[in-house]
Amino acid sequence: MPAGKLYLLPVPLGPDANPKNVLPETVARSIEFIDHYIVENEKTARRFIKAILPAKKQPELNLSVLNKHTEPSEHNGFLQPCIEGKNVGLMSEAGCPGVADPGAAIVKLAHEKGIQVVPLVGPSSILLALMASGMNGQSFAFNGYLPIDKSEKKSSLKFYEKLSEEKSQSQLFIETPYRNNKLIDDLLQILHPATHLCLAADITLDTEFIKTKTVAQWKKEKPDLHNRPCIFIIHKF
Repeated sequence: MPAGKLYLLPVPLGPDANPKNVLPETVARSIEFIDHYIVENEKTARRFIKAILPAKKQPELNLSVLNKHTEPSEHNGFLQPCIEGKNVGLMSEAGCPGVADPGAAIVKLAHEKGIQVVPLVGPSSILLALMASGMNGQSFAFNGYLPIDKSEKKSSLKFYEKLSEEKSQSQLFIETPYRNNKLIDDLLQILHPATHLCLAADITLDTEFIKTKTVAQWKKEKPDLHNRPCIFIIHKF
């Protein structure tokens, strides 16, 4: 029996977004024949499936939860349906799975087991923010979260700022949404006034906010991005 495939299923970047506005028909068509899913949150995953394909029968869905609390010893079980010849869909809580997402471990395991991985097109906040930032799209690095400790955060920011100047490389970060305003304060305090900073929040949503200014300019007009999913990009030219 041939193995099933692992489909990487993108979802919208916000809970109130209409999936049909940001996702191609291939996502809905794939969900039509997939009954096994690996998700971060069962409730939101079921809501998404219902929104994009109302005819899909919810009782037929088999959802396994993968999040930061999942032990690595449990990973093999997620792909057992593929071994048995069934297709499996992997979803993130927002955007594309496998990028800044615990699903990367499952994708790695699928390759090790010889299971075909099929990525589907969907919104990536990282790439969309970079596209709209006006910064260097040919050389960039996504660095995830900065340290919480203030001295470590300052050292990291100074390091990435210097790296952006020396390598002409844009540096991207994310933060837990309720800490956004604190990070903005730190960025404006620590970075050089001439460093460019892009703040990209609520990408693809009706409340989308994307602007690039120098640190000196941001100090005159600091936005309130509390609890809004945001990508931060810095580049000292």
